[in-house]
Amino acid sequence: MSTQAHRPELAVLISFSGDGGVERMVLNLLRRFPEQGCQTDLLTLRTEGGHFHSVPNAVRHLPLGVRHASTCVPALVRYLRRERPAVLLAAKDRAGRAALLARRLAGVETRVYIRLGNTLSASLAQDSGLKRWWRYMPIRRLYPWADGLIAVSDGVAQDVAATSGVKRDRIHVIRNPVLTDTLAEQAEAPVEHPWLQVPRTEPVIMGLGRLTRQKDFPTLLDAFARLQHRRGARLIILGEGPERGALEAQAYRLGITARLHLAGFQSNPYAWLRRTDLFVLSSAWEGSPNALTEALALGRPSVSTDCPSGPREILGSGKYGPLVPVGDADAMAEAMMKTLTAPLPSATLQEAVAGYRDETSAARYLHVMGLQ
Repeated sequence: MSTQAHRPELAVLISFSGDGGVERMVLNLLRRFPEQGCQTDLLTLRTEGGHFHSVPNAVRHLPLGVRHASTCVPALVRYLRRERPAVLLAAKDRAGRAALLARRLAGVETRVYIRLGNTLSASLAQDSGLKRWWRYMPIRRLYPWADGLIAVSDGVAQDVAATSGVKRDRIHVIRNPVLTDTLAEQAEAPVEHPWLQVPRTEPVIMGLGRLTRQKDFPTLLDAFARLQHRRGARLIILGEGPERGALEAQAYRLGITARLHLAGFQSNPYAWLRRTDLFVLSSAWEGSPNALTEALALGRPSVSTDCPSGPREILGSGKYGPLVPVGDADAMAEAMMKTLTAPLPSATLQEAVAGYRDETSAARYLHVMGLQ
């Protein structure tokens, strides 16, 4: 395509490495940026997962021809010298560091912003001091070169300031673009699962996320098993990942196999969420948990760990749902019991996430990056 026909103001760099929340959030932004008058290029490393197929037609897609951020710098240098966008927005840490190196090597005036969606210190808490140093060292060296850092929550912003050395006034908090115009429509789609039909005799509890250590589904299974001693319920977990086998074995040991369904990845989790009686976020750490935001937007009563970071901000310090200590199955079971017994009204829950609209988030990005 001729660069005269398409002179980008903004380039977005991301690796579509799966079906996670980062990919969905970036796609939501990509749908809104052109609508708000910003000519946008999408630069991809990997293009895996179901979300990638939703790239809007108004965005020019330019694969860089590499699979890892560590090897994309030469291709990125060539792109920056050729196209010279006003701004390059990189999603995730490694892509951000590659963008900063490429900008310096290209010798262009493109401004670089990095979107950060997780609390790095929490994710590295169980690692050795040497491994933490190895991860922090390039961040502390390169992040000060950025024109700005964008964090998805106040907690992430505080963590980035502490780990990177970047002054807090250069770190901008922008809420995730979780709520789209199609969310309600998607939530109305049919789900044939027998547990989700009405009327039902027992409530259905739902967890959502990749089956990884971060999401700490073992604590949710332990809490669910404790809940069974007090009342009947069923548990559905949407998501796929490396811990599936371990969770199946744990469910067998706990005697809850018949009441648990690991439903795998679902392209439309909203239809499942809307029909659940309780959503539980059991994570050990987060940035800003989209699943919790979506559950509240659909009016679903929710329980969450008080993990770093995001849930406390979203739930209004417990106003919109209980917060329990990370890894505490007893406290989680008690909160689940109380919430099932006396759930808050749907309209009240929806108030909590009114600031997570996609068009609001996109406009804020463009303003922060000097494009609007």
